[in-house]
Amino acid sequence: MEALLNTYSRLLKNTKDKYIRYLYDSIAWNNRLIALVGPKGTGKTTMLLQHIKKTFSDTKKALYVSLDHIWFSKNSLLDLADRFNAYGGTHLFVDEVHRYPNWATEIKNIYDGYPDLHVVFTGSSMLEIYKASVDFSRRAITYELDGLSFREFLLFEDKLHCAALSLTDILKNHRDIAVDITSKIKVLPEFKKYLEHGYYPFYREDLHTYPIRVAQIVNKVLDNDLPSIEAIEYSSIIKIKKLLVIIAGLVPFMPNIAELSHDIDTSRNSTVKYLYYLDKAGLINSINAPKKGLNAMNKPDKIYLDNTNLLYALNGSNVNRGCVRETFFANQLQVKHTVNTAKAGDFTIDNNFIFEVGGRNKTFEQIKNIKHSYIAADETEVGLGNKIPLWIFGMLY
Repeated sequence: MEALLNTYSRLLKNTKDKYIRYLYDSIAWNNRLIALVGPKGTGKTTMLLQHIKKTFSDTKKALYVSLDHIWFSKNSLLDLADRFNAYGGTHLFVDEVHRYPNWATEIKNIYDGYPDLHVVFTGSSMLEIYKASVDFSRRAITYELDGLSFREFLLFEDKLHCAALSLTDILKNHRDIAVDITSKIKVLPEFKKYLEHGYYPFYREDLHTYPIRVAQIVNKVLDNDLPSIEAIEYSSIIKIKKLLVIIAGLVPFMPNIAELSHDIDTSRNSTVKYLYYLDKAGLINSINAPKKGLNAMNKPDKIYLDNTNLLYALNGSNVNRGCVRETFFANQLQVKHTVNTAKAGDFTIDNNFIFEVGGRNKTFEQIKNIKHSYIAADETEVGLGNKIPLWIFGMLY
């Protein structure tokens, strides 16, 4: 256990709390069991350590551990909780639960057997908490952490400090908002930086190696996280990687499952399931028509990579600007809104608003006479009427 304590102390000492993610204040930290899920690299570990640093004057009352630590090869999480509780610990923060085979049963046992112990655990966005082998529905509150919004990127860069906007604010007051912001910063150059390298918080560590690290995240998710959650063979992992490479070169597109299945030498059902895995892992963004849910049996109507940084990391400089625009819009809107395909235009938001995404010269021709229709226009600082700057949709969280 000494090794775990040493790691905890070292990580806590090196954790900076100048920048706090959007989700932090929404979490009911006093709840006895909290699940924090999200794509790899979005900052879940940092959030746990920041909370400990901000909350506990006596840091011995809390303990952070990662379940991929070698200590757990011979020791159980339940044993750790018992020893920690016996020495007066009150809050246990458990990282990477999907890397621990019996995580659900042991966390349930900790919750039921140690009523004075609070547990916060993190896992991959593929981790379906409510489909675990034990019932968490009455116990855990689940939160999902996404990557940085454009607003947060500007905050991290010390360029602009402002509160998140609502979609209603943007639709009604986008011109005044844009005039105010563009009077303070040159927003378009910052937006370009964000699209290329601003989604994952670790971009601040080294911009030169950032694309390599993003690609490494993709490999870690597919090589390590996916097999630890789903019963899947190595040969299937190879096919899923090949599928992702194909998608990266085609997005956005309406998938032809028969062709994709042929290209990766697998069945239709397997291809649809693989697409579902990629979506849950935060690597692709599957957009469906309104009232059509996402599950492992449905073919997506349209596919994007999850975020623009993935586009640049997997395609280099060979990136289509139109694809970047639509990927950004879908990625930022999906955090707080329902994003669907549209019969006319590119997206339906909350089954109410229609958006066409394009460049500064985009017209309303494709969505004319459609109620509640808007253009999200790239390369535009300030909009007019129902033509809204694309960048401002990055201020939603």
